[in-house]
Amino acid sequence: MTEEPERPAAYREPRQARSAATLARVLRAAEEIATTDGLEDLTMAGVAARAGVAVGTIYRRFDDKEQLITALSERMLEHREEYVAQRLRAAEPSLSGVIDAYAQALLQSFADSSGLFQELLRAQGDRSLDRGARTITALHHLLLEAASPYTGQIRRSQPQKALDTAARAVLGACYHDAVRPDPATGETARRRYAAELTDMAIAYLLTPDGHRSTHT
Repeated sequence: MTEEPERPAAYREPRQARSAATLARVLRAAEEIATTDGLEDLTMAGVAARAGVAVGTIYRRFDDKEQLITALSERMLEHREEYVAQRLRAAEPSLSGVIDAYAQALLQSFADSSGLFQELLRAQGDRSLDRGARTITALHHLLLEAASPYTGQIRRSQPQKALDTAARAVLGACYHDAVRPDPATGETARRRYAAELTDMAIAYLLTPDGHRSTHT
């Protein structure tokens, strides 16, 4: 049998509202330090000082720095899912409106702490890839659900399959933009790039099958 890779023990989840608020403050402090100074300079004592709690408070929740980083990764990915879901709920009620809101939200969420996002991926290795894959799947399904009322506008022979393809293309393009050395920076550039991705996806979805010319 193939042995499964070792996974760090899960950190201790809070059971009371007050403890949950303290944990949120600790993770926010950890993200601030990691964003400005990097994960190498992240220490339990430094996080405690930034969060305004005793070091013992952090050790009651996390055994070590690795567990803290795991929790930080989880927090950032959950926030991305929540942010994209929120933007889709507020999208213009049309196929192009939903896809544009999706692209805009993805670009913004990847842009927030993008340097830290990549550092977390490296630090967490396979564990990060596994959790990241679940987030990618969740984001993909968010678009499919938000766009489902407008599939009647799609002119491909298999509308659901075409929408799935468009969703993958937009998500892949936004992720690629986040990891490349020259991403779209600034709100104006991100909006322009999101609009281009929307135009690309809509052009595909509204083009009937069999439009390609054949060469002999």
